[in-house]
Amino acid sequence: MDVRQLRHFEAVAETLHFGRAAARLNMTQPPLSQSIQALERELGAALFSRTKRSVALTPFGTQFLTHVRAALAELAALPDIARRLRDGEAGRLELSFVSTADYSVLPALVRRYAGLYPAVEIDLREATSEVQIAALVEGAGHAGVIIPPAGGALPPGLRYRRLLTEPLVAAVPEAWLATGRLTLRDGRLDPADVVQSPLIIFPKRSAPAFHELITGYFAAHGGAARIAQEAIQMQTIISLVSAEMGVALAPASLRNLARTGVRYVELAGEAPLLETGLVWRQDDQTPTLARFLDIAFDGVVE
Repeated sequence: MDVRQLRHFEAVAETLHFGRAAARLNMTQPPLSQSIQALERELGAALFSRTKRSVALTPFGTQFLTHVRAALAELAALPDIARRLRDGEAGRLELSFVSTADYSVLPALVRRYAGLYPAVEIDLREATSEVQIAALVEGAGHAGVIIPPAGGALPPGLRYRRLLTEPLVAAVPEAWLATGRLTLRDGRLDPADVVQSPLIIFPKRSAPAFHELITGYFAAHGGAARIAQEAIQMQTIISLVSAEMGVALAPASLRNLARTGVRYVELAGEAPLLETGLVWRQDDQTPTLARFLDIAFDGVVE
C-alpha cells in the first residue's frame, strides 16, 4: 500500500460515497474504486460493505480507519518536524560537564536552553575535562563544560570559549575553626594556614589543570602540598573535609554545595583563579549545538 491509497480510503470512509470522495480528491470515480479494491486485496479483507444504494465501513474498516488517520497525521506533521530539526528546535543535545560546573554555570545554562527549546532531548553526563576532550576528538557528544588544559592547548579541530572565571576559596572543617587549629583574619584564611594543612584534591591524572593551579598556590607560598586524600568528584572532596580529613581549595561557586561541618572561607591575598569554559568540535554542524552555543554566548560565537 502507499500513502495515496490511504488517503483514498480515508476520503471514502468519511463521505461513505465514492462519487463525493472522488470529487474531494479531484479524481474520477473509477480509478478511486480500483484503488480501494487493490488496497482490500493487499489487506486480505473488505474495508467497505457496498450495495447499489449505500456504502458502509466494515468492522475491520472501522478499526483500520483509526490507524490510518494516525499515520496520515504523522505524515502531515513531517514537514514541521523537519523544520524544527533543521532549525535546532527539536532533536538531541549531548552535553558533558565537570563536577564543579554543576554548582556554577551549568544549571542556569541548561535551564535557559531547555526553556527555549523544550522539544530537545538533553543528555547530560558528568566527566573530567580530559575524558570530555578525548570523547569529542573521537566524535562522541556535542559539547563539554571543562576546565581548560594548562596553557590552553587543545587538540586540533576543537573550539573553546570561556564561560566563567572565579577565585578559589578554602573549604575547611568548622571544627578546626572552633578549636583554633585554623584562625581567620578579617574573615579570611592566611596562605600559611592553608599550606600547613593536609590537602584533599583531585588526582592529577583526572584534572591536571586544576591540580596544577592548587599545587602552584602551595608552591607560591613556600610549601609543598601534603595530600591527605584524592577524589574525582567535588561532592566527595567536600564530604572528606566534613570528616576532618583536611582542607580543600574549591571554586567560589561551590558555596552552593552546603555540607554540615564545612565552612567556605576566602583566601587572604590574591586567590588563584579557576576558568571554566565550553569546548566543541569546530566542524560539528548539529543544529541543536548551534542553538546551544547561541544561548551560551548570547548569540555570538567567535
